[in-house]
Amino acid sequence: MGLSLYIRNNLKNKFFQIIILILIVSLVRNPAQGIESARNGLNLWFNILLPTLLPFFILSELFIASGLVSYFGRLLGPIMKPVFGISGEGAFPLIMSFVSGYPVGAKLSSRLRSLKLISRAEGDRLVTLASTSGPLYILGAVSIGMLSINYLNGLFLIPHYLGAITVGLIFSLLIRDKSTNGKIKQPPSLVLPEAKNKSLPIIIADSVKDGINSILLIGGFVVIYNVIIDILLNSPVFKAVIVLLSKTLKQDPRLIEGIFAGFIELTTGCSKIAALDIELIYRILAINFILGWGGLSIISQAISFISQTDINIKLYLISKFLHAIIASLYTYILYILHYKDIIIPSSIGGKIRQGVFSFKYWLENIYFSSKMAMLICIFFIILSLLTYNISLAKIKK
Repeated sequence: MGLSLYIRNNLKNKFFQIIILILIVSLVRNPAQGIESARNGLNLWFNILLPTLLPFFILSELFIASGLVSYFGRLLGPIMKPVFGISGEGAFPLIMSFVSGYPVGAKLSSRLRSLKLISRAEGDRLVTLASTSGPLYILGAVSIGMLSINYLNGLFLIPHYLGAITVGLIFSLLIRDKSTNGKIKQPPSLVLPEAKNKSLPIIIADSVKDGINSILLIGGFVVIYNVIIDILLNSPVFKAVIVLLSKTLKQDPRLIEGIFAGFIELTTGCSKIAALDIELIYRILAINFILGWGGLSIISQAISFISQTDINIKLYLISKFLHAIIASLYTYILYILHYKDIIIPSSIGGKIRQGVFSFKYWLENIYFSSKMAMLICIFFIILSLLTYNISLAKIKK
């Protein structure tokens, strides 16, 4: 057993070393391509991801540090526990994920688990549920920015979020709590024990620092995977594999290439699929598939947070693949039931509009994200304070 494990780990290390060597050789042979790929990755991170995610990262850390998550959890516990098998605290990562997108849900789920606000089994279930793209990205970047349409919003949003909920329900039945797994019942206090000895400026500084570190980590992944995907797409071996698969599956090689690209990096795949001149429903099916999967770039970002806890990474990977399949299935069903008779053009869009990379759009993006994050936190605070007052009233009686 020990020998087979050693051989398996050694093969993994060798494979990783070979991949790194291929990347280095490719960059040396064509440094201009690597620089351009890295620049595109930085543009995507700075103009879309940074203003969209940073406000959610900072405000969510402040909210968790305040201890209000526990009180809000008590309010939603009777709903979350029977339906998803998750304590009420899990509602916070779930809502933040649905509003802000990847990888906020995985980050907050991991954070709650590291603070032992949820059990290990609850953490396993929560990351399968609170792992979605955000409406700002789906509608702004993909539907309008790439496909230039704004009348099929439901065909993107409903399958994606309903697919995530379905996956969460499936895993709520498959994963059962065998013990508390280190979950600590929090005392009736509005502040976490670790934050009681910290002043408000220190808590704010820690939240800002954690948010910036997280967004910088995500930026690194985006740049690296943009370089990797460009190297692959320009590789003769990769092109030969695409041609072989297209002949075997009898599909447009550009569609196969787009799905492969999306398997690795979400935005690149969506952009390539959107540019095809095939029927729009087929493009939407493929795009919703890779939106559910998220791409290896986003999955790596999520795993960087999950790996700091004892949450099961394999279950998370399985859940993302299931999300992709179920979202595509829901897309087709919804198309048959409601959207089939809508006139759908066959060829529009093709890449993110240049306006997305403008300073005006950046300001609008960060303003919208900050406003949404603050509104959600205010909503949580009001409900948490109500729960706190109700608890005090019961104690006095």
